[in-house]
Amino acid sequence: LFFVPVCDRVFSMSNIYESAEATLGFISSPCLTKVELRVACRGIADRDALSKPDPCVVLKVQSHGQWFEVDRTEVIRSSSSPVFSKIFLVDYYFEEVQRLRFELHDISSGNNGLRDADFLGAMECTLGQIVSQRKLTKALLKQGNTTGKSSIMVTAEELSGNDDYVELSFSARKLDDKDFFSKSDPFLEIFRINDDGTESLVHRTETVMNNLSPVWKSFKVSLNTLCSGDHDRELKCTVWDWDSNGKHDFIGEFQTTFKEMMRAEQEGKQIQWECINPKYQMKKKNYRNSGTVILNHCKTIKMYSFLDYIMGGCQIQFTVAIDFTASNGDPRNSCSLHYIHPYQPNEYLKALVAVGEICQDYDSDKMFPAFGFGALIPPDFKVSHDFAVNFDEENPECAGIQGVVEAYQNCLPKIQLYGPTNIAPIIQKVASSASEEMHTKEAMEYFILLILTDGVITDMADTREAIVHASHLPMSVIIVGVGNADFTDMQILDGDDGILRSPKGEPVLRDIVQFVPFKDFKHASPAALAKSVLAEVPNQVVDYYNAKGIKPKCISDYESSRTFSP
Repeated sequence: LFFVPVCDRVFSMSNIYESAEATLGFISSPCLTKVELRVACRGIADRDALSKPDPCVVLKVQSHGQWFEVDRTEVIRSSSSPVFSKIFLVDYYFEEVQRLRFELHDISSGNNGLRDADFLGAMECTLGQIVSQRKLTKALLKQGNTTGKSSIMVTAEELSGNDDYVELSFSARKLDDKDFFSKSDPFLEIFRINDDGTESLVHRTETVMNNLSPVWKSFKVSLNTLCSGDHDRELKCTVWDWDSNGKHDFIGEFQTTFKEMMRAEQEGKQIQWECINPKYQMKKKNYRNSGTVILNHCKTIKMYSFLDYIMGGCQIQFTVAIDFTASNGDPRNSCSLHYIHPYQPNEYLKALVAVGEICQDYDSDKMFPAFGFGALIPPDFKVSHDFAVNFDEENPECAGIQGVVEAYQNCLPKIQLYGPTNIAPIIQKVASSASEEMHTKEAMEYFILLILTDGVITDMADTREAIVHASHLPMSVIIVGVGNADFTDMQILDGDDGILRSPKGEPVLRDIVQFVPFKDFKHASPAALAKSVLAEVPNQVVDYYNAKGIKPKCISDYESSRTFSP
């Protein structure tokens, strides 16, 4: 890869939209489709004579020879043959070998993290293998690649073009009592009947303990997952009485369609079905039913895409924050991470330009605030954790990515690198701007904060608090670790590895942080780094506005002409 001097444009600024298309897949290429993966396991060994495992499957993808977690299933308690309701959604590229790894873990009770979990086995394959076979079953390999008795089945299904969701809310009345000393603990499962007669689990509700007339939590599911977009497709609904040993008792079942469910929305009334146990129906003369299941609420939700919001006028407000702590080394020394080489940009510049080049095309004024943290700054040389890199606190914006590069280079000789590495103040500063946007209740500005740092942060508690607060705002945080430090502790900020919580225990509303060590991309193209750190942003934008029920602005102006010139 050849770099021109940093004082010139490091990368071509021409036709960045094409770059965005090629790098991030914002616009679907002909060979890209989305695939749903469903997972089930069989033959998992018991922990001991008295307890069964609490299994969870983690999906990892391979990039640059390393495995990265992308998603995980729910934990199913006391089950040796779990069928997971969580569906993995992955992009499928015909022209790429996409290596996947499914890891099975036994999660200790009361803790959904992997730190104390037992590794039970893994299966590696390519997405192409799953897609070509539709249903792939393989043995799970333990440590040392030894084969056990457990296996995993992965089923693939192409996602149709309908991205709309439906919100459903069920309850039941007078269910059969299956327990001797207490009332039943019911949960509801919904299955879609496929064209070949097989069943696909769509949703499993939570268990309501000791209650024959439960009210289950409402849930959202895509129409594609629920009925493959076919409103007349048969759905089978089954009610069970949960047992801690995993041997749940069958209460009853009924069949319906989404078309029938929609009457609740169209007519504004509840719909109910008799819950039937076929065995009781055959044996008992006066048998009527095993209870009644009621659909209390059905609402179809139009899901808008990232492009819907961007083309509706939503601007990406890009802000960069740069680490100026002493651990970077004296900028005058060629070993420093801040050393300005005449022909080779340092890692800070490479990361800044790679990510900024993509983001700037979604910001009409191309003016980017740039801040520094961890330095002693003029005139009184007190430490600051959110100073303007151009030293204009009233207007910290720089003209384009090139303006940020120049402000960074001009700033280095004027400051003294110091510490500590505190990033909560800069997150709070951007969050205050995002909070103002939130109150407009319009999809006009979404904020991306890029933090470039060379070490593990020292204000972890404050940072967790700031991220939990920011998760309620139109905002995403990208952290790129520069240099060769051990960034293991930084992974806690990336919600992929479990749920991030504030020091008080409040969970993030949504995963808004992406952490990437730059060293993983040292020998890759800038596009590879940009793709890795920005790949989640479109979904984060969509998730925020859809969850708030905020539609794209000016949608009628462009909805009929959503095509792009080559």
